[in-house]
Formats: sequence, structure tokens, C-alpha cells
Amino acid sequence: MATRKRLSPEESRHAALEAARVLLIEAGPQAVTLKAVSARIGKTHANLLHHFGSAAGLQKALAGYLTENVCNAIADAVRATKAGSGSPRKVVDLAFDAFDREGAGALASWMILTGNEDALAPIVETIHDLVDEIAPGEADHAGNPLRVHEETLALVLMAMGDALIGSALTRSLGLPETAARERAERMLLSSLDPAG
Repeated sequence: MATRKRLSPEESRHAALEAARVLLIEAGPQAVTLKAVSARIGKTHANLLHHFGSAAGLQKALAGYLTENVCNAIADAVRATKAGSGSPRKVVDLAFDAFDREGAGALASWMILTGNEDALAPIVETIHDLVDEIAPGEADHAGNPLRVHEETLALVLMAMGDALIGSALTRSLGLPETAARERAERMLLSSLDPAG
């Protein structure tokens, strides 16, 4: 009989969040329950209650976990773009994939519809921190007032909307599935144009 390695509280929390992320992608936000996550990682329901307090606490932690991972990847892509080795399309694809394939759009909608709107705070705060890192001059509203903030708002709203109704809407309008991504890419390219 093999002995199981005892995880530290941080490792246990990370394992739970990763299991919740996989459940979110596989079965949607309604599947992200304390019971389902505990079954996935071989922990007790009480153990997860200790870490997250409730299903709403788990959703809030998952929202923060997803957003932090995505924002780190986007920050790397923005740095690469500024250094000449990346592209605005990479930034767009990361944002759109986070809300679509990674389930952040469905999770955010689920939390709003179930009255857990405060769970969106980690998403909003992490995105704000990312924007302040990308455009530190805007943090104190210097330079072109809030340009990067406005473009980030547009990008996030486009990615969220595309994740929720993009396929149906593009079909209805006779546009290609990538129409919103292409529009977001043009927006970012235009913001990088010094004459713009």
C-alpha cells in the first residue's frame, strides 16, 4: 500500500483550484461544487470548507485563480509585444480564450446570476493591476488620459460577450467566428500607432 504525500495547505488549495478549473471547462460553472472538487482531489468536503468557507468562496477563489493566471500570461505577451517579439493578436487570443475555452465568461455569468457578484472582485482587481503595470503613467492619469484603461475595458467586454453569445451572433450577422477577435486586434494595433 503506497502512502499518500501529505500536501501543505497551499498545495492542497492549489490542487482544489486546479480541479475546479478542470470541472469548469469540462462541465460548466454549475459543476464547480465543494463535493465535486473534493471528490476530484480525494479530500473531504470539510477540508474544502476549511480552505474556502463555502461554494461561493470556492467560486471567488477560482475566479481569482483563473484571472491571475490569464493576466500573468497577458502581461508576458504585452512585454513581448513591446520588445518586438510578440503581437497584439497574441494578447487578444489570450483574453478571448480565457473567457471562452478557460470558462471565465461562464463562471462570471454564473456568479452574477446566482447573486455572488462580489466574487467578481478578484477578476476586476487583477485586471486593474495588470493595466497599471502595462501603463504605469495612467495609474496617476498622466499622459493620454486612461487610453489603456479604456482599451482594456473594451477588450474584456468583447472577450466576455464573444464567449457568451459570439457564435450565435456572428452566425446571425453572417460574420466569421473570428470577427470579434479581429476587431479587438485592430483596436490594439491602432493604439500602438503613434499617430493614432
